[in-house]
Amino acid sequence: MKQGEKRLNISHINRNIIGLAICLGVFISGFFIHGNSALYLNLSGFLIVMGGTFGAILLSYRMERLKILVKVLKTAYGRPVRESDEIVQILVDLSVKKRIKGGLALQDEEDEISIIFLRQAIGFLIDGYSPEQIKEHLRAEMYFFRMRRDETLRVLQTMADIAPSFGLIGSVVGLIGMLTGAGNADVIMSTVPIALTSTLYGIVMANFLFLPFAACVKERTVQELFLQNIITEGVLAIAEDLHPRMLERKLQAFLTPSARQHRYVSYERIKQKFGLTESEENGNADNKDDGIKPQTV
Repeated sequence: MKQGEKRLNISHINRNIIGLAICLGVFISGFFIHGNSALYLNLSGFLIVMGGTFGAILLSYRMERLKILVKVLKTAYGRPVRESDEIVQILVDLSVKKRIKGGLALQDEEDEISIIFLRQAIGFLIDGYSPEQIKEHLRAEMYFFRMRRDETLRVLQTMADIAPSFGLIGSVVGLIGMLTGAGNADVIMSTVPIALTSTLYGIVMANFLFLPFAACVKERTVQELFLQNIITEGVLAIAEDLHPRMLERKLQAFLTPSARQHRYVSYERIKQKFGLTESEENGNADNKDDGIKPQTV
């Protein structure tokens, strides 16, 4: 992992930790302000809600789907999405390198790129796929990626729907126990917490855990599909030998106005990044229509 990616990853994790700390702090403070936080702790009610929710999920979905859910959550909360302007820069650089050194030179970039979707797209370029074939493969990847994420969202939504129901079940269990021991103060005191806290646990789990998880996965999916669209358009343009400067302008349509100020197709930047040899530099300068060479007035 590159140094810049490490910094992004640490920053992303820190934001998640801060958000979790704020939510927990506000939530727990509300209990302590009341003066007796032990009233809200009940193991029986917690087990009814948690055990019932996960038991129902195990009956509803195959184990492979639940393992995928865990991996998706780890990715969503543990690794940030790359910035769109960074993707545009990578694609423009690939276009320039292919134009200067040929398509086989992209093999070095394929090994270094950490974005799986982009690495696959570059592989199609290196293998000589036609633009139509590349488009077909990448669109299929995007379609099934979205389908897999939709399945993950359905699991989380089901958990959010089920948890309050099991909270209500716990409340009914507590009320039954309370009515059964109506003449016994000890029985009433032991069952009332189950009746009251079970509903609380169900609502908290649904709104504090499962629904935020679903919202995070949905937001992450939208961001990743957006980047995949940029990559698809960029790689197709590279396959069609679109001029790097035209590619840059085309991909800037995906960026916000503030992110369009940077110019990626610069002769000095290209010379420094790709380490042009003298023959490559002279050959590039001889092409007056190339637009990559330094401009003269």
